[in-house]
Amino acid sequence: MDCLGLEQFHGVAILGFNSAEWFIAAVGTVFAGGIMAGIYTTNSPDACLHVANDSRANVIVVENQKQLDKIMQVKDKLPHLKAIVQYSGSLKEKLANLYSWEEFMELGLEVSDHELDEVISKQRANQCCVLIYTSGTTGSPKGVMLSHDNITWTAHHASRAGDMQPAEIRQESLVSYLPLSHIAAQIYDLWTGIKWGEQISFAQPDALKGTLVDSLREVTPTAHMGVPRVWEKIMEKIKEGISRCGYMKRKMVTWAMSVSLDANQRLKKDEEKSFLFTLAEKLILQKLRAELGFSSCVKFFSGAAPIGRETLQFFLGLNIRLYEAYGMSETSGPHFMSGPEAYQFLSCGKVVPGCQYKLININADGSGEVCFWGRNVFMGFLNLEDKTKEALDEDGWLRSGDLGKVDEDGFIYINGRIKELIITAGGENIPPLPIEDAVKQELSIISNAMLIGDERKFLSMLLTLKVLQ
Repeated sequence: MDCLGLEQFHGVAILGFNSAEWFIAAVGTVFAGGIMAGIYTTNSPDACLHVANDSRANVIVVENQKQLDKIMQVKDKLPHLKAIVQYSGSLKEKLANLYSWEEFMELGLEVSDHELDEVISKQRANQCCVLIYTSGTTGSPKGVMLSHDNITWTAHHASRAGDMQPAEIRQESLVSYLPLSHIAAQIYDLWTGIKWGEQISFAQPDALKGTLVDSLREVTPTAHMGVPRVWEKIMEKIKEGISRCGYMKRKMVTWAMSVSLDANQRLKKDEEKSFLFTLAEKLILQKLRAELGFSSCVKFFSGAAPIGRETLQFFLGLNIRLYEAYGMSETSGPHFMSGPEAYQFLSCGKVVPGCQYKLININADGSGEVCFWGRNVFMGFLNLEDKTKEALDEDGWLRSGDLGKVDEDGFIYINGRIKELIITAGGENIPPLPIEDAVKQELSIISNAMLIGDERKFLSMLLTLKVLQ
């Protein structure tokens, strides 16, 4: 990156689907003293402009012509931009300061190890190296500044809380497919992958349109992470497949899943499973998981958004426990983790060892706003001092805006967002999340439900139906 004119603390924006080149560009940026900023592949040219401008990007790495076209539309508005690198496909035309991946890699040969070592030796643990752009309810996305220490500390401790193993103990393998510009995929796929020597395989760009299962079958990962909608899509696909089975096969699968759900909800840790469960597991459930590419998978994670009870129960029926993670971009990812050693149904697990939390403004049922503290908590928002002061108090506690409750064993349960509280015209405070979840649980055809009623005399609800893709 230095050979392209990257200045210290200036940005390198990466715009493309998950790939080895994405990883190399990210790590190369950090080594060269720059600040890496991912851009969502779905971003419009103006949204790309905001990230590149805000991060003072000297270099933009794009995947292909489609993404290059977005940058070309706005490049004249980027005063810091010095070079663009395209890592997939051939260049349609040769332009000044536009490089193919091969040309870029050749430039790197001109930089000696001594020069690189000098740049690295000048870096400090508390300096920013990663920007995660996170959207709020209003205004442009804010750049969450994460330091070297934020990233390395979280990659170590959060992954151990999730029972990810070092390569010398167990070779972990996973499929990278969620957007790397989001903290969940970036900390899970990239930085944790480096920390423990994981084997990373990359899905096809259309993974979320149906090819993910093909990649999973080919790789057979040992661990898999999905956002709730990914798990919902897998659930819907399995249900559709079951409905097409013959009568006897459908009855057998339904029976096996019922036995598994009952066993997983009733039995305590290390308690011996029943003969019926063992039979269901051997005859049916193992084959079902193998069809999904999960024959070797022992850890399944869900994060980035709340997951519904129905989805959790469905996967328990496949003898799959979905371990929930809870955190924010501002906490470098997970602050609470579920795992094989810390699991309770509907809980996001326990606080990651080394992190701290507290609940403030606790109400009658014991719920309060969750606040975070630890070495994983971000440095602040780039170029937004006022917003940083709103998020962090004088002692460095980060306010989440989430309502949570912690049981006597230290497991946290998230009840909703504080700002989502509906205050009716009669002054009644109503949390919408439990009502929305109840409706979705009762009506399986509903994909999303949104309760409305702020400053109104009555409540109403917007519903959307599930549609098979």
